[in-house]
Amino acid sequence: MKISVIGCGYLGAVHAASLASFGHQVIGVDHDERKIEHLSRGFAPFFEAGLEPLLKAGLEQGRLSFSTDFAALAEAELHFICVGTPQSKTTQEADLSSLLSVVEGLHPYLRPGTLVVGKSTVPVGTAAAIAEAIAGTGAVLAWNPEFLRQGSAVADSLQPDRLVYGIPKGIGAGRSQHLLDQVYAPILAAGVPRLVTDLATAELTKVAANAFLALKLSYINAVGELCEATGADVTELARALGLDERIGAKYLAAGAGFGGGCLPKDIRSFRAQAAKHGIEPLEELMSLIDGINADARYRIAEAASQLCSGTLAGKKIAILGAAFKPNTDDIRDSPALDVALQLAQQGAEVVVTDPQAVNQAWLQYPQLRFETQLDAALQGAELVVLMTEWQEYRQLQPAAVASLVARPVLLDGRNALDAASWRAAGWRYRGIGVGSADQLTADIS
Repeated sequence: MKISVIGCGYLGAVHAASLASFGHQVIGVDHDERKIEHLSRGFAPFFEAGLEPLLKAGLEQGRLSFSTDFAALAEAELHFICVGTPQSKTTQEADLSSLLSVVEGLHPYLRPGTLVVGKSTVPVGTAAAIAEAIAGTGAVLAWNPEFLRQGSAVADSLQPDRLVYGIPKGIGAGRSQHLLDQVYAPILAAGVPRLVTDLATAELTKVAANAFLALKLSYINAVGELCEATGADVTELARALGLDERIGAKYLAAGAGFGGGCLPKDIRSFRAQAAKHGIEPLEELMSLIDGINADARYRIAEAASQLCSGTLAGKKIAILGAAFKPNTDDIRDSPALDVALQLAQQGAEVVVTDPQAVNQAWLQYPQLRFETQLDAALQGAELVVLMTEWQEYRQLQPAAVASLVARPVLLDGRNALDAASWRAAGWRYRGIGVGSADQLTADIS
């Protein structure tokens, strides 16, 4: 099939490369000339494992190309819209300006039988409005939400756990489903479940899923506070909860909370949608989740201050991690950088290191010092704070690290390290949601 992917950011670049690997002829279109130049040479403008080989293969096979010219859309029989819908700068609602601009630019290239497929995360009702806007062209709209996880987006595209088609009933519904089945033929042949819904259900599926994941993370962080106050261990508690098949172990890791470009803005958009439709309990729940997540970061900063005898002024602190999660260079709403800023504002000399995200971070955070080399960041540190659980940090040898720092004190903001081995090597180790206030005071003294 001849397919266009409009918007070649994180979602669009991965989607375009994946569709080309299925054998389709794919053109990616974006107004960002630098981004298109990188992609046209087979280089990803962001770090995502496995993406560059997929890009290069598509380009070499002649199945994948990129352009800044909307006229390149003319030959496509199916258009995927993959532009970002960030949070508005003035409200908690999603900013749909890029999406609406794409729809307007796409209009001249629509004809009877063309299928337009939205993949962007949008407030419920957006698809219906777009369907109405393109009704006069004879084109049909469907909504096919994405469920990509940064760090495993290529695998999630090639082997998703489900496909959701939002297709309005009426003329063109059968053909729309048939075209999407052709697009995803290799995935469907592998037995991946496919759900066909109306537009509104498809729109809500993605944001509701992200809100539920945020709920699990916020819940275990709130429980972690109770664990600290009572001497319980939230990591052991989470392990016990995870063995219940009704609950599951994923997203039950207490620590610094969530960040990135999806969960924070999606729960706020979900809250705004609930408020708009008068669903007060859901609005209040999303507000509570957001507050618990923000509090998790403050608790890390407070713990750092306690481990530095109550004052951070002049203390050198090494922050391990800048990206909001491992296996990505995305620093949007990063808990690591939020905590680093809090510590710097209290007078600490903060040094941040990360395997991939330093180049993205240093221009945006001039008040922080960045090091690409881990040893340089650790040198002379009086406190080490793990904020992003990269495998490189999980595999650190406590004795080797101790030879670099001024004081062997570790705050594990992700509960990702083996506390016993670090303590055995002479480190003062502090996790999140472990122990009681009395035990903490005794440990610090």
